[in-house]
Amino acid sequence: MEITQPAQGSAALASPAISSAAAQTSTDFEVFLKMLTAQMQYQDPLNPIDSTDYATQLATFSGVEQAVLTNDLLKSLTTQMSMGGLVDMAALVGKDVRSTAPAYFDGQPLTLLPGQRVAADTAELVVRNAAGDEVQRSVVSPAAETLEWAGVGPSGAPFPTGVYQFEIVSKSNGEIIAQTPVETYSTVTEVRLNDGATTLLLSGGASVASDQVTALRAGNL
Repeated sequence: MEITQPAQGSAALASPAISSAAAQTSTDFEVFLKMLTAQMQYQDPLNPIDSTDYATQLATFSGVEQAVLTNDLLKSLTTQMSMGGLVDMAALVGKDVRSTAPAYFDGQPLTLLPGQRVAADTAELVVRNAAGDEVQRSVVSPAAETLEWAGVGPSGAPFPTGVYQFEIVSKSNGEIIAQTPVETYSTVTEVRLNDGATTLLLSGGASVASDQVTALRAGNL
């Protein structure tokens, strides 16, 4: 008894699309039969159309009819699967995800994860604001696995609240050999489905595709 109800619910999700496709196909088939009947009625009696041609037309329409119905059913199934994935991804809201998306700075230091693996003898941390303008450049260790960005300028005044993008510029003998985006952890505030792709909205308004996330942890760590 308890198993029957979920099965009915699942069928109800697909039934509108299936019913619509079936109704459209039925209407098209009726129109085709009317056209076929008119063709038979007004054909030249001295040069009638061969019965094989009628059979070919009917078979061709039947094949197209089935293809249209199949496409509609596949679209319905794809939509249901996408919605199911969105529900699963909703569990990420409130979690911290690691990515190269811009990070939100609210006055508290940010932990940066350079992750560069190049044979550099010097490196610089480049900071850009939401508009993409460089607001700070400082020398860092080429081997650093983590960095703390305090978010303060040369005078000690903090940078404005907002999102910032970070990049490591690696150099060897004074020549740039790599420019690597820096990863940070940001809190997920919303999960969206755009054209079949799942996008995570992060604190501060930045966003990142779910497949660009490289790590996940509990929030507020």
